[in-house]
Amino acid sequence: MSRVYIFDTTLRDGEQTPGISLSVEEKLEIARQLAKLQVDVIEAGFPVASPGDFEATAAIAAEIEGPAIAALARATAKDIKAAAAALKQAKQPLIHTFIATSPIHMEYKLRKRPNQVMQMAIEAVAHARGFADDVEFSAEDATRSDWVFLAEILAAVIEAGATRINVPDTVGYTTPEEYRRLIQYLKDSVPEIHRCQLSVHCHNDLGLAVANSLAALQAGATQVECTINGLGERAGNASLEEIVMALATRQDTYGLETKIVTEHIYRTSHLVSVLTGISVQPNKAIVGANAFAHESGIHQDGFLKAPSTYEIMTPQSIGLHQSRLVLGKHSGRHAFREKLKEMGYHLTEIELEKAFERFISLADKKKEISDRDLEALLKEDLIAVPESFVLDYIHVSSGNSTVPTATVRLLRGEVVVEEAACGAGPIDAVYRAIDRASGIMVQLQSYALRAVTGGKDALGEVTVRITSNGSDYVGRGMSTDVIEASAKAYVHALNKLVYEQGESPKSPVAIEGEV
Repeated sequence: MSRVYIFDTTLRDGEQTPGISLSVEEKLEIARQLAKLQVDVIEAGFPVASPGDFEATAAIAAEIEGPAIAALARATAKDIKAAAAALKQAKQPLIHTFIATSPIHMEYKLRKRPNQVMQMAIEAVAHARGFADDVEFSAEDATRSDWVFLAEILAAVIEAGATRINVPDTVGYTTPEEYRRLIQYLKDSVPEIHRCQLSVHCHNDLGLAVANSLAALQAGATQVECTINGLGERAGNASLEEIVMALATRQDTYGLETKIVTEHIYRTSHLVSVLTGISVQPNKAIVGANAFAHESGIHQDGFLKAPSTYEIMTPQSIGLHQSRLVLGKHSGRHAFREKLKEMGYHLTEIELEKAFERFISLADKKKEISDRDLEALLKEDLIAVPESFVLDYIHVSSGNSTVPTATVRLLRGEVVVEEAACGAGPIDAVYRAIDRASGIMVQLQSYALRAVTGGKDALGEVTVRITSNGSDYVGRGMSTDVIEASAKAYVHALNKLVYEQGESPKSPVAIEGEV
């Protein structure tokens, strides 16, 4: 079978998802997992965009081995120099430069004529080759470009030294058959294109990103650019997990393979969801909560007789573990450790002890602990930040004829602060009390509550997003009590703010915004 190269752009295009802002350490954590997944390329960032992007790209380039490390650059000397500097310590540096080639982009965005765009593209690739042996050129908005001009500019950049040619469907405009014909046209019309990786990068504006990517691969593309969970601008990018599992499951149709370790797909998806604060929809293909769930009686009957009646792939193939081992408050550390090993987690003794304490606390409130409960508990290790504030006490009074009132006690080192507040509802009251106790002015941008598992004693997970000084911070909290979970999430977001901005408490204030 022919080999398909996986170019992961979660940390670059995926981070451009509205509302996402990853720290350097969070990007490194995702990059480490992508290396375990064995993607071929990790696009680490857009170094010239910000000091943080430069720092994260440089950190990934210095630490991560295995995949090539790519940095994005517009077709300008400044961008290319920044990308090269950020990739200085990479074992396999890849400079990815781009310029738009469609009439609408050249006229309205670039305000340049086609011959000027051609010259900029040639000069950018030649300049990038002075810093790296591996250079990718992307013709932005390729699917709305004139095919003849597109072929000419791709031929020119290949002659200038490009080793990878990317044909992006930047605005998700094309269709599978049209994209297939475009790729075939370029293969037939561009001299020496066979010497390069022929790459595709599809957006999901019409819900066709994965279908378009697969059609391009059938037409002869050799590299596909995608993101974990389909993150990205607007409606997102082609989903890595969907493309990889489509190729693995339908080898009879595609005859293509990747080197992705598919058993790491679920872990990678879960990590990205946790660190970005973007939940995976339950009916998401491959990694959604319902992807391997069966509720219909007919489906259940067929599945119990033969799983293949309703599952075209196994949950184990993506790293999901469905065990009959039931954990409860009487379980010991040994059973807990073995269960985590079965789920693919290998913790140090200190990490295990911390996780076990949280497990016992939850087991006192629930009769049985499911795999998803354990996944939720382990999230706390992934999102931990120094606790400048510790939620010590919370009391709420509320009712349909009572003004919701909350009393909160926060610890900041040796300092104990207790405040009370009223609100439009119990959670609003809690947040106003926390604001007064912390003395930090923020704006609550979003609040989301979901049940990790089913049942009346379900573990509730709250995700909040706050804004301060133009920066967003995501906080998460879990408890069988949704008010406690809400308070934990808010305090966690404040701790992130203090840690990343070095914010100091101000005089007590009240916050606008309700839950």
